[in-house]
Amino acid sequence: MLPDVRQESRDSIAARFTEWEVPQYRVDQLLQWLWPRRAASWDEMTNLPKALRSRLAETYSLRTLELARKQGSRDTTQKFLWRLHDGAFVESVLIPANPALYGDRADRHTLCVSTQVGCAYGCRFCASGLEGWKRNLAPWEISGQVLAIERWHASQPAQPTTPEATDAAAAQPAANPTATATPTATSPGRLINNLVIMGMGEPLANYDNLLAALRSLNAPWGGHIGARKITISTSGLAPRIRQLGTEPEQFQLAISLHGATDAVRSQIMPVNRKHPLAELTAACDEYVQRKGRMITLEYILIQGINDGLDQVPHLARLAQRLNAKVNLIPYNKVDGLEWIRPSDERCRAFGSALDATGVVTTLRIEKGHDIDAACGQLRLRTERELATA
Repeated sequence: MLPDVRQESRDSIAARFTEWEVPQYRVDQLLQWLWPRRAASWDEMTNLPKALRSRLAETYSLRTLELARKQGSRDTTQKFLWRLHDGAFVESVLIPANPALYGDRADRHTLCVSTQVGCAYGCRFCASGLEGWKRNLAPWEISGQVLAIERWHASQPAQPTTPEATDAAAAQPAANPTATATPTATSPGRLINNLVIMGMGEPLANYDNLLAALRSLNAPWGGHIGARKITISTSGLAPRIRQLGTEPEQFQLAISLHGATDAVRSQIMPVNRKHPLAELTAACDEYVQRKGRMITLEYILIQGINDGLDQVPHLARLAQRLNAKVNLIPYNKVDGLEWIRPSDERCRAFGSALDATGVVTTLRIEKGHDIDAACGQLRLRTERELATA
């Protein structure tokens, strides 16, 4: 299979064009088609000579993700299930403006991106790893989730502007499961303002491909999404956290903590046995010292496991040591798993107790609960339906 052209940097394309004796201004024309215009075929690139398009097609592939299924939500959160070239499935979740997400004033549109097919780390509460790990995503498959959703968005009718119309549109049935994203040669305004790399898979276990994709999405010639608008989440791969701290980009870091003691964390996150809290905390210390950036501790509240007020002092001490903010997320129920979502009142009591310690705390009564938006659920359900059929 030919390498995908969107895995190439501007410098590598420029070198190739020099080798082909193609004028350098063609580099920027090509990059405009690949990124701002999100072209899905060589034929769309009408200001490039036909001979150059043919040579590009002989050298590179230009692949897109196939939209296998989409679920909407009453609160306009939308989940996309992508079918990859080998028949595997991954998910992305588009989250609208939410003033509580990470404590920022507003997130506009945030996209939650996957990095692997399945997951090898087996967090007990997560659907992503229930069928095990299959493979890493290539850089173009990671960045392609952003491009595919923006291409899909550009093909949609104008959105309603009144609350009544918005409610009516959100109540419409989900898209045809066999629909595909319609390509467009236009260059509409950016839909996605923020990326959170916390979909299916452990991002730092696909480190090289992840960094390659994010550098293209961040580059002025590429996706042009600011590094500080990109958050990488990890379940706690301490060596990779240290490595990430040495990279030049100012990506944000979030730790999927979910337990502030080794006893609690090991119960639900097997990775804690390999990288216990002392090692994880030391790696985060090093990251913070190198970057000078506040990190986020993600903490999914699970009834009877980590939602008791006796856990608040442990979490507060850890957050204070790291000068970290805490994002509390009520558990999103997964079919076949025993864990229970605490009541909203219990979640708010936990959040209030943590906030009283002086820790910057946000409680995200998450969007998408009505579409099973927890990572991996739509993929798992679809694979099981296909297996049964």
